[in-house]
Amino acid sequence: MEIKGTGKLLRVYLGEGDRYKGKPLFEAIVLKLREIGLAGATVVRGIEGFGPNSRVIHSARLLRLSEDLPILIEVVDTNERIQVAIEAIEAMLEEANSG
Repeated sequence: MEIKGTGKLLRVYLGEGDRYKGKPLFEAIVLKLREIGLAGATVVRGIEGFGPNSRVIHSARLLRLSEDLPILIEVVDTNERIQVAIEAIEAMLEEANSG
């Protein structure tokens, strides 16, 4: 899908270990974004990072095995379609966090 006019960037930060209905949350989000017709999405695995609920720094260093590396999902589309994506992602996050 080609974006006409000004695009907007949405970034979603997750942990690699986050799950949604038994599958990785990042995979479920990308499938949902495709289903609702967004222009595209990219998933990037970080090599090191921490978040507000982290007790340790997650790292991909050779001698430190981490099961929860940082994941970044980037989406570019129109403002209207990004708003639809935000609503869908928020609903998925609420469900993932309540389970």
